[in-house]
Amino acid sequence: MKKIILAMLVLTCSASFSFAGDFGLGLKIGGGQNDPKDMKDAYDMYGGELTRGYGIVGIEGLYEWDMTETGKLGLRLGIDIYGENEYKYMFVKATETTYAIPLTLYYKWGGIKALNFYIGGGATYINSELEVASDKESEGKVFPHVVAGAEYRFSQVFALGIEAKYNISAKVEKDGEVYSDRSGINGALVARFYF
Repeated sequence: MKKIILAMLVLTCSASFSFAGDFGLGLKIGGGQNDPKDMKDAYDMYGGELTRGYGIVGIEGLYEWDMTETGKLGLRLGIDIYGENEYKYMFVKATETTYAIPLTLYYKWGGIKALNFYIGGGATYINSELEVASDKESEGKVFPHVVAGAEYRFSQVFALGIEAKYNISAKVEKDGEVYSDRSGINGALVARFYF
């Protein structure tokens, strides 16, 4: 992860400052795949109550460089908070909370009028914390992701869009126990503010 972040920072710093650019802030809400395998196995074996959180909320900062008349190269860094998973059986309660820090390099091009499309990829650091009774354990890992999306620019400062993200091998495990598996497709509605 450190090497990827360093490479992105070098790319950012070495880019020509003659390109006009835009800073931005994005807010997103959506949902995605969620497979709390060990909690699901315990539920299947013992019963009880299993609540799975499919929701995702996030915030991101971004910078875009004008590359051509209709295309931009962009870099985004964000934080995503995933819905909580919870398993209850008799007097035992297990809760799993997960957050992720995605770093994405993307290319955006203009479509019809103010409609823009983008594709990209990058690396995500994900961390899951499992709390059983008063015992807390956490584990993290880095995995690759790819994104594609579209946004409609209502004005110079505001755009609204949709985004699909595919997490590749996002299963968090510790000592053979699966804390969280957020591998697969996520979808989100995104509001971006440019300045």
